[in-house]
Amino acid sequence: MEQIRAARDQGQVLRVRGGGSKDHLGDATHGQVLDTTACQGIVVYEPGELVITARAGTPLAEVEALLASRGQYLAFEPPRWGGPMPSQATIGGVVASGFSGPSRAARGAVRDHVLGVRMLNGRAQLLRFGGSVMKNVAGFDLSRLMTGSMGTLGVLVDVTLKVLPQPPASSTLRFEMPQDRAIELVNRWAGQPLPLDASAWWDGLLVLRLRGARAAVGSATERFAQEAGGQVVPVEMADSFWLGLRDHQDEFFTRARHVVHERRVAGAALWRLSVPATTAPLALPGETLIEWFGAQRWLCTTAPAAKVHEAVAKVGGHALAWASTVPQPVVLPPVLTRLHSQVQKAFDPDGVFDTGRLWPRARG
Repeated sequence: MEQIRAARDQGQVLRVRGGGSKDHLGDATHGQVLDTTACQGIVVYEPGELVITARAGTPLAEVEALLASRGQYLAFEPPRWGGPMPSQATIGGVVASGFSGPSRAARGAVRDHVLGVRMLNGRAQLLRFGGSVMKNVAGFDLSRLMTGSMGTLGVLVDVTLKVLPQPPASSTLRFEMPQDRAIELVNRWAGQPLPLDASAWWDGLLVLRLRGARAAVGSATERFAQEAGGQVVPVEMADSFWLGLRDHQDEFFTRARHVVHERRVAGAALWRLSVPATTAPLALPGETLIEWFGAQRWLCTTAPAAKVHEAVAKVGGHALAWASTVPQPVVLPPVLTRLHSQVQKAFDPDGVFDTGRLWPRARG
């Protein structure tokens, strides 16, 4: 609290930082570091209630190990993403970044698992939103607003999350098929009572993961093999594949980093595209990887930014430059820009956390 008050009084900016595993995300930031790693520990864990509360600086690995010991897990599969220190990811950083792994389409996003938070705003006021039970209907769910805020609204003190039992069975299958066929099939299957958990398509290969009751997984595995020629992937290979995809260490992202960061191909960028799941293949050059049953698409291309934004906007989606050889500003409609500004001023009227990480700094 004292660091926040001092920064406010002196007109300084604070940059909230946990383990540093996501330092590479967002625009170049300003400000003195407010380190949350000293704020560690499990506050409450109730396996029978499927709820855990942990302080923001608690290592993600510690939380996941505790859950695994009781046969539970964070169903949204928080990614590590190969930043400078991926193993140092904290549970506060998981919520503040708001990113989910391969199972997001089936199990929900980070925000769907956040039950409550305590946080310090720009006035050093300790605020509590949400609760510690799954049925919380007290009013506006401001705890979820902190999800994805990247420390620009305040600093998380602790978070309360919903957890789930580990599925008793899992199976991964691979199919050879073009992009349009993969999008059509996955969306057809996703609309049926099947234990689909995750999907990925790249370079003519569709990979599906099934999770759930043993009977349901076994039945679906047989059906997909007969209906679409799916081949079962050995468990070790499957686990390695999904971890690599989750943490952006698979072949697609390795090649994209090589193009953008190492070769620095002129105009090259890796884009994260959010579109309706059933959207047909976009008429954009480059390599595409598709996740979340079609709703999240990664595009490595040299196409101009304006062309990418235009193509995605036409189908009702939006595009974010994830990595680029040249700076790519965040493009938001004027209405959303005003909304962001109003929310930020409500939590942080003096701009203590105005680092410029998500959008240009208001104070310059």
